[in-house]
Amino acid sequence: MTTFVTGSRSTAVLAALSAGAVVLAGCGGASDSEGREGGQAGVTVVAGFYPLEWAAARVGGDRVDVSSLTPPGAEAHDLELAPQDVAAVAEADLMVYLDGFQPALDEAAASEAGDSAWDAGLAADLTRAAAPHEGEDEDEAHSDEDAVDPHFWLDPVRLAAVGDALAERLTELDPDGATAYEENAAALRADLEDLDSEMQEGLATCATDTLVTAHDAFGYLADRYGFEVVGISGLSPSQEPEPAQLAEIAELVSERGVTTVYTETLVDPAVAETVAAEAGVQTAVLDPLEGLTDESAGDDYLAVMRANLATLQEGQTCS
Repeated sequence: MTTFVTGSRSTAVLAALSAGAVVLAGCGGASDSEGREGGQAGVTVVAGFYPLEWAAARVGGDRVDVSSLTPPGAEAHDLELAPQDVAAVAEADLMVYLDGFQPALDEAAASEAGDSAWDAGLAADLTRAAAPHEGEDEDEAHSDEDAVDPHFWLDPVRLAAVGDALAERLTELDPDGATAYEENAAALRADLEDLDSEMQEGLATCATDTLVTAHDAFGYLADRYGFEVVGISGLSPSQEPEPAQLAEIAELVSERGVTTVYTETLVDPAVAETVAAEAGVQTAVLDPLEGLTDESAGDDYLAVMRANLATLQEGQTCS
């Protein structure tokens, strides 16, 4: 199993799993047979968090009923499952999750989902290791060396690969929908490749190539579009840096001529604002797209990514 750095896990997850078993005992298997034979949605999908939900809905189209296990506005890293969520995992035809990203879902995948669990990370080709952090000592750096960055969806091309693989998985469940899934995945890929082209062009000539973000979520985006990312916190926003690390990042900001430190949606901006204030630079909001809220700069993945593009063009001084 790939190791990710994540936030703390509550023991409430174990209680939810136990309670979920009770719920399932009362439910039996009726909903599954009704879904397949009673004219309701042919394939039920539960997704771990927003980008996976969005991709599954785009590929599945009208043949699939998709829901997210992470509520709107919740921090995806620290998801805890209620008993009804555990029941939904057990009853779904397909669970789309990211192994290691949300520990509660890893447990549910193992204990409840069985063969219906599908790890999107296998299709995304997670190749980026955790970035080193300013001010880390040798032991801290060594502890992160096996950690893999899970935030693949911020590279549109990797997300397109997940859409293609998802079409194949849905076809296994619903062979009659093969053509629809293939066409939907192709349309999704076209949209994501258009977005990628826009970002390649819009970020080709930026005066500043160091990207300082609240947590280390933008590594795949940085790799694709030519930035060096410095995450103030680690792969999970709950990894709070030491004061010495904050001071070193603030010094780096000044040395490299960085003009903008990026805060994030769904994450307390205080730490990033502290770095920006110490370095005497501005802040702007960059959305890691782990979930949408009413304050998101768009109503879907594509819109928010285009808003991110505009934010980066200004913050990195791109001509």
